[in-house]
Amino acid sequence: MARSSPFKMRVVHLDLKGAPPRVGYLSEIFPLFRALGATGLLIEYEDMFPYEGRLGLLRTTHTYSRSEIKEILHLATLNELEVIPLVQTFGHMEFVLKHEALAHLREVALFPNTLNPHEAEALALVGAMVDQVMELHPGARWLHIGCDEVYYLGEGEISRRWLQQEPHSKAELCLSHMEAVASHVRSRHPATTPLVWDDMLRDIPADQLAASRLPQLVEPVLWDYGADLDVHGKALLMEKYRKSGFAWLWAASAFKGATGANQALTPAEHHLRNQVQWLQVAGSVPAASLRGIVLTGWQRYDHFSVLCELLPVGIPSLAVCLQTLLHGGFDENVKARAENFLGISSLEVADFPSERAGSFPGSDILALVAHVSLHLCGSVDALLERDRCVAGWFSPYHRRRKCIHPAMVQHVRPPALSLLARWSAVVAELEAALQRVFYPDAVEEWLEENVHPSLRRLQALLQDLHEATSPRPDSGQDP
Repeated sequence: MARSSPFKMRVVHLDLKGAPPRVGYLSEIFPLFRALGATGLLIEYEDMFPYEGRLGLLRTTHTYSRSEIKEILHLATLNELEVIPLVQTFGHMEFVLKHEALAHLREVALFPNTLNPHEAEALALVGAMVDQVMELHPGARWLHIGCDEVYYLGEGEISRRWLQQEPHSKAELCLSHMEAVASHVRSRHPATTPLVWDDMLRDIPADQLAASRLPQLVEPVLWDYGADLDVHGKALLMEKYRKSGFAWLWAASAFKGATGANQALTPAEHHLRNQVQWLQVAGSVPAASLRGIVLTGWQRYDHFSVLCELLPVGIPSLAVCLQTLLHGGFDENVKARAENFLGISSLEVADFPSERAGSFPGSDILALVAHVSLHLCGSVDALLERDRCVAGWFSPYHRRRKCIHPAMVQHVRPPALSLLARWSAVVAELEAALQRVFYPDAVEEWLEENVHPSLRRLQALLQDLHEATSPRPDSGQDP
């Protein structure tokens, strides 16, 4: 395939609001990103940034230190990856507005999603956040200020009263806050251009966008993570933005974290189709207006949701996606290149990753996560629900009454003990692998969500069996 990429910048998104990797792992994976065709990183720090002073309450337990941030930037420079920091400044403000000390800045008092755009203190807050992040990213050419999914905008009491005054509108409210934040960035950091997610702009008429100051202040990032996105509709949307005065546009696809809030394994084919369709969009708009593409890798859907696919699990999908964007399409040669970079003999694009995971950094995690995700729950179900002896002689009815035919104990206890021992060994290996890449809280959360429920079912069966076979006073009752 000899086609060139219409996306000169190919930026990998690191979503640190869940399972942030240790810096040591980033030092291993950045060279692979670059080799696969990445040119930059969009780093969404959220509560992993070492905010100071009155913003110190935003930090989480294992927040990166200032020296670690500098090390990350140094590693990125060594691998020719341009860093674009991302600071949410409007929607998805849960990590800020969940704190009681800042809850008065919510748009709707009950929900921590969205900042109240009427409060001067709110603008000062996000301005301070931006300035602290930019202090550690002094050479950044772009700063992403978020502004996606600004839920409940216009539903706060102040907004309701404001909207009752003609000709005020929700679109004007949205634009005015984006303009205020972007103006702060431009005035305090004149060499830096703000980026914004585009979803809040999609339904605003072109003439209203053109009449605002936003086209001179920001570059929109059009996002769509679907495997069946509307190519023609996206091309029309890009044309609308261009006519509104936006000189540069970005696209945003996904390589993981977009197919289910609790997804454990990455469906590479879905994400591959997403890239191919973005290539079709790019081929139908003027190349001169297209800055690049962000390959998002969401780790949580929002601050309060569960973890979706861990970064090492999504690496094969990222490899296929980056290589497809780099070479302008996907064919067997592109697949072979991805396999070579990953050390995988046969990449299963049309299916979930196999347990033969390759030799890339974190491939052991992928292999173990795949093994657990594909087999743990099923094997426990098979024993507890379909095993003849368990289902027939130690059913939930028998377990509640702690009774079992003595002859059946030898048919229930050994397979249960064997299955528990086998999975406990696998989980111990997985936990050790996870600890090398992630911090303890992320390891605990992933295991609690994906492993412990099944193990507890086995342990409960064995505990019930122990109680059923322990001597006790004869009740004289049949089961």
